[in-house]
Amino acid sequence: MTSGSTVLREKRRGHEARTLRVLHVSAGNLYGGVETMLTTMARLRHLCAEMEPCFAVCFEGRLSEELRDAGVPVHLLGAVRISRPWTVWRARRRLRELLHQETFDAVVCHMAWPLVVFGRTARKAGKKIVYWAHGFPTTQNRLERLAGRTVPDLAISNSRFTAGLMADLFPKVPDAVVYCPVALPEAPERAAWRTAIRKEQGAAEATTVIVQVSRMQAWKGHLLHLHALAEIRKLDWVCWFAGGAQRPEEARYEEELRSTAERLGISDRIRFLGQRSDIPKLLAAADIFCQPNRDPEPFGIVFIEALWAGCPVVTTAMGGALEIVDESCGVLVEPGDAADLARALARLIEAPDVRERLGSAAPERARQLSDPSTQISVFRDSLAQVVRGEA
Repeated sequence: MTSGSTVLREKRRGHEARTLRVLHVSAGNLYGGVETMLTTMARLRHLCAEMEPCFAVCFEGRLSEELRDAGVPVHLLGAVRISRPWTVWRARRRLRELLHQETFDAVVCHMAWPLVVFGRTARKAGKKIVYWAHGFPTTQNRLERLAGRTVPDLAISNSRFTAGLMADLFPKVPDAVVYCPVALPEAPERAAWRTAIRKEQGAAEATTVIVQVSRMQAWKGHLLHLHALAEIRKLDWVCWFAGGAQRPEEARYEEELRSTAERLGISDRIRFLGQRSDIPKLLAAADIFCQPNRDPEPFGIVFIEALWAGCPVVTTAMGGALEIVDESCGVLVEPGDAADLARALARLIEAPDVRERLGSAAPERARQLSDPSTQISVFRDSLAQVVRGEA
């Protein structure tokens, strides 16, 4: 005869093993760190068989295309402009129909915008709501204040730094820190990539290649980067800026960067590469990754990607970077200090042995922080607690 406690344990074990169906909701009109993480979770879903990810986006674009290529369900809710209420009503109706037709254990809103637009619809449908913060939660932002009206069942932060700000927005909500899972594929062809990309960009093997991969936004620190480079113009380096403008203000910012490089007399050594889909190849071809943020980075997926490629990372000492970059794999500099940044870059340019030491330790640091299997499992376990009502 089976004891009551044994039956209870077997029931609990069966319940915990049940596959969770999760609907990730994102705007989809831009492509950056959030979208990179979503496509990673789609492509590597086999690492967590206990969870089935599905996706809903409002706009067709690179995100929806890459998700479909990954072989996951992608539901289109229709283009939304909050200033045009009828587009919001239409998208909410489509989500309501989707939630009625299919079973989902939770709806995950990535950033404040989806929570504002769709949070109450998911709540009325009886679904658990998860808010995943990829930026800084703040009550000073109007969109964040609107998001705060829909209290989620779980708040996920992409770093301890972000989590420290979450309490102001959702003070009594169960929380979890999930570092962004980042694809860390082995790349035996890195040497060939290095040769090919350097030839494509006209960079001699002896020249130190510095790369920055980021959105064309002022807070990413491009201007500080240019001023630091101007201070070390006598050294042998070239710098690649990867990332194209996706909004009109970003196009204007890029023009400012080009004119600044011209004024500083270093435009012949700066390459604006635009939007690229071959970031691993660019990183393999570079010697140093430098992104001297003007404002704190909530996490910094690209730092992880650079470390995995064996690039020492140089960035400013604030925000999520403090949880990623340490003396084993990179250099932290004073925020807003072009002279300090120039000294750090000069040291790495002039000391290949230091670059090699930092670059050799970098991949293991990336694995420690953003191993996909580990972080996806952390997300799944946090979500399961909420779905079971244990949080």
